Amino acid sequence: MTGLIRDSGNLDVNSHYAHLLLCHHFHGTCIAAERGSDFIGFVSAYRPPEDPGVLFVWQIAVASSARGAGVAGGMLDQLVRRASGGRVHFVEATITATNTASIRLFTSFSRRLGVAITHRRLFPAELFHGVEQHESEDLYRMGPLPSTFSERNGVS
Repeated sequence: MTGLIRDSGNLDVNSHYAHLLLCHHFHGTCIAAERGSDFIGFVSAYRPPEDPGVLFVWQIAVASSARGAGVAGGMLDQLVRRASGGRVHFVEATITATNTASIRLFTSFSRRLGVAITHRRLFPAELFHGVEQHESEDLYRMGPLPSTFSERNGVS
């Protein structure tokens, strides 16, 4: 996971231990993708305790060899189906303005579901004082999700 995130080039690299804890404590909202014996994708997310109707997607990483093949969108769809069960009404993620791949991913996700997508500044760059050239993070919010999410995505 950590290597995949590091190789993405635009995600914050946390410790391997932090990723292991995230997957252990939030295993229902983390997904790994494999092609044969190769680890090609990872998504981590959680449901904020103060707002359990939200699924916050923390990071999505796809191996360079698998980019453009729909891996990220497939993992995102699977994640929302798994976490939803009618209990998740919105998907949120923070994205920097230069992370165009993530902006396209979540815009496409919203379009596929026919739901609204909004964004606003959440963490201005000044809050990352001392962190090497960290951009502002914008909060993207998609939803409300249809109650028939799995049906709208061809899953029975």
